[in-house]
Amino acid sequence: MAEQKAQNVSSIPIDGFSNLRITSIWTFLMSVQWSEPWLIGLLVFHVICFSTTILTCRFYRWQICQFLLMVCMVYSAEYLNEFAAMNWRLFSKFQYFDSKGMFISLVFSIPLLFNTIIIVAVWVYQTFTTMTELKTLQLKRKARKENRMKAE
Repeated sequence: MAEQKAQNVSSIPIDGFSNLRITSIWTFLMSVQWSEPWLIGLLVFHVICFSTTILTCRFYRWQICQFLLMVCMVYSAEYLNEFAAMNWRLFSKFQYFDSKGMFISLVFSIPLLFNTIIIVAVWVYQTFTTMTELKTLQLKRKARKENRMKAE
């Protein structure tokens, strides 16, 4: 049994530059060199997307466009991962793009999906608010109609 544990521990990959054992998503993210310019640009992109999502909560048509654009970007992440895996030397010091797409999913797709979840939550909230206002107006109209009937 001790042999089996040792074998399992040794089969865990070690990243290329800090010799950390990658045992979880957190250690994986900690092994990334976030000072690379393209990663800083990606973080700025996500901050801009999040800010746009928050600032456009009241603009329904703008959010539809933003939502569709982000969903298309998430859909194209697999192709982006393949392209980046073939050309990583042009923009990065390390090969982050694995065949399963874990890196691109964590740093590209999940933040975009988080924004789309916020947009859907805003849409659901707006729908409930509109339905509540509509029902209130219907009840007021019905009450006025009943009052007129009583007055006659």
